Amino acid sequence: MTQATQAGARPNVRVVLFGLMIAMMLAMLDNMIVSTALPRIVGEFGGLDHFTWVVTAYVLGTTVSTPIWGKLGDLYGRKSVFLTSVIIFLIGSALCGMAGSGMFGGPQDGMVQLIGFRAVQGLGAGGLMVGVMAIIGDLVPPRERGRYQGMIAGIMAIAMVAGPLVGGFITDHLSWRWAFYVNLPLGGVALLVLITTMHLPKYRTEHRIDWLGAGLLSVGITAIVLITTWGGSQYAWASAQILGLAVLAVLALVAFGLVERRVPEPILPLGLFANRNFALISVIGFLLGFAMFGAMNFLPLYQQTVQGASATNSGLLLLPLMFGMLVVSLVIGRAITKNGKYRAYPIIGGVVMTAGMVLLTLLDTGTSKVESSLYMVVLGVGMGFLMQTSMLIAQNSVEQKDLGAASGAATFFRSIGGSFGISLFGAIFANRLADSAAGDAFGGKAGAEMDLEMLKQLPAQARELVLGGLADAISHVFLWAVLFTIVIPVLAWFIKEIPLRTANEAPAQATPEEEAEIALGKAPVA
Repeated sequence: MTQATQAGARPNVRVVLFGLMIAMMLAMLDNMIVSTALPRIVGEFGGLDHFTWVVTAYVLGTTVSTPIWGKLGDLYGRKSVFLTSVIIFLIGSALCGMAGSGMFGGPQDGMVQLIGFRAVQGLGAGGLMVGVMAIIGDLVPPRERGRYQGMIAGIMAIAMVAGPLVGGFITDHLSWRWAFYVNLPLGGVALLVLITTMHLPKYRTEHRIDWLGAGLLSVGITAIVLITTWGGSQYAWASAQILGLAVLAVLALVAFGLVERRVPEPILPLGLFANRNFALISVIGFLLGFAMFGAMNFLPLYQQTVQGASATNSGLLLLPLMFGMLVVSLVIGRAITKNGKYRAYPIIGGVVMTAGMVLLTLLDTGTSKVESSLYMVVLGVGMGFLMQTSMLIAQNSVEQKDLGAASGAATFFRSIGGSFGISLFGAIFANRLADSAAGDAFGGKAGAEMDLEMLKQLPAQARELVLGGLADAISHVFLWAVLFTIVIPVLAWFIKEIPLRTANEAPAQATPEEEAEIALGKAPVA
């Protein structure tokens, strides 16, 4: 069995937390800065058909790497693995800033380069996200984790506020390349703080990495994301390309399942899913990522096109969403630490988030900024109930030795949901836009050839048609998101209220009543 020995006194959690908050700020700032600057970037390199791919590449890199980072942390110790992920993230950021500059090819290749470099950046970001949560899990017992994870959620919300503002300023006053270069000084500070302050327990274990499982999982997930991205747009659903990808995805994932059952150190231990709470929260995380990341990417586009906001102002217009998420995350984190109760929060969060998505389906060319801000507050409140509670439940469902794998799995399902959501909603948006009056205004090629600069050159009547088509396509995306968020409170209802552990040790044995349920196949051990 894996053993841990700690050299020296227990580390100062607050000092380490400061370093972790900088690292989380790094990942979250990048996501939001690029999201705000994205309309300008794709306008320079191509058109709206590239809008989702720049995001998809990043999220895909994050998705396929999170289980690997989590398992590497379990095997080799979290500090060195975490610092490696920071360095990879910074290298990817520098490469993204150089895309299309002539360093690796001409401007005509800029979009292909940017997509590839965003995937590299995403590989590092996967380690940042899972590493922060796993390290907190190493240092703080579950009963106290709500408070600290609430603080991390607060930092995430602050980054979501600062990111669009910084991204808007960069887009309006500097080259979009600084949306990536800005990560370098911040990342340097994060590395310095973490190297000097983070002293974690030392682990002794036999190192056997499941590279075959990691490769099969990556192939399967990539194939599925390509299906949702290309299906119905680049290729017909019944085309040889889509059907071939479907066969590849099925074969890769089936082989992955077989490999994971046989290897001694699986990347994604399938036994974790025998726990009902962990299985439920994994599906909830998938749906949360699907709806949240998939739909939220279209808010800056709506603000900058339909509402006519500048890139900077579109960042300001996201403040209500972030404020709702920040306040609720902090309050819920303290409440969980105080009373140890958590079951009600994902239920409430799912209901409120669904209400926010329903309100966002009302967006059109006549929606005022005050109305859209109120809609976003509701969505942010729902996200605040869900974001950190889902990770806390996942970590409390497993033994300490599987903490990294559980944290990686929870982050993985949220990320893969985001990958699918971005791809699917991007296809829905492009198809709806091409079939609208906006598509007619551009000869049926709105999604492929239109960019923001072209809108300014259109006659007033044609511009109104295009804006109406954009608003309709974006509201249609939120309508589809409702179909996924409405399932969250239903699943959350079946989560069991298992007491949060007050020390980092294996979960307590089930009660006789729970053991009887387990024997009947109704409930697994917590």
